[in-house]
Amino acid sequence: MKIKNITKKHKRYPAYFLEIASPPKELYILGEDLDSYLPAVTIVGSRKLTAYGREVTYRLSYDLAKQGVTIVSGLALGADGVAHQAALDARGRTIAVLAGGLDSIHPSSHRNLAIDILKHSGSLISEHPEGRPPLKQNFVARNRLVAALSDMVIVTEAAEASGSLITARFALEQNKLVGAIPGNITSGQSVGTNNLIKSGATPITSAQDVLDALGIQATERQRAEVFGDTKEEQLIIDIIREGITELDHIQSKSELDPALFNQTITMLEISGKIRPLGAAHWTLS
Repeated sequence: MKIKNITKKHKRYPAYFLEIASPPKELYILGEDLDSYLPAVTIVGSRKLTAYGREVTYRLSYDLAKQGVTIVSGLALGADGVAHQAALDARGRTIAVLAGGLDSIHPSSHRNLAIDILKHSGSLISEHPEGRPPLKQNFVARNRLVAALSDMVIVTEAAEASGSLITARFALEQNKLVGAIPGNITSGQSVGTNNLIKSGATPITSAQDVLDALGIQATERQRAEVFGDTKEEQLIIDIIREGITELDHIQSKSELDPALFNQTITMLEISGKIRPLGAAHWTLS
């Protein structure tokens, strides 16, 4: 796929970029053009997500993408990757902003994710030409573009000095809405998001909160009730609904025989009632 290059004078140059303090002189794009991607929400967070952070990032991104909201993030490890993948699983659109040239995906472990984004009407963009490595200083500068591409920036989980808070700061400088998901007050990985809320960020507990903030009318139920076909399936669904997502913990609480437990998990996945979050965690569909 050929990398497209557009300048600030191009009619398809994103209007949001023209409103920020230092708009890119040139943009490099792989995939769909950026002239009809709104509404959009930027979702960022920790690179070292807890089980809670992984689940809330996935659920929020999935539910918003189901409503036709484009999910913007930076293709980094952790929250970025989860947000992109959730949008793809919801058959929605997602845009990834890279800190280096588009001819070399960073991190390399997300190369297949980047390919899937392109296969499903998404876009990869950068302000750097081919051959430019993702230098350390480029990541901070990249965050201003991650913020600028959306109507709202949401931080799902962040430690006190998380890089995702830089994205939130750029959003405030650009007069964008900022939201944060409340976290456990005893968790160091939630200090950043809880501080954002104390500073005036919108508390986000569901996709509906985001739709309300943006004035978007929901077009379908966000998450239909899920019921099992057997008592074992219903038991596992009820456990996941309680917030227990790690496979070993689900099995331990279910007290099911390992063979029956594995068979039940498999049938729930095949029927689309649950889906993997990665790292042996599961969530309801």
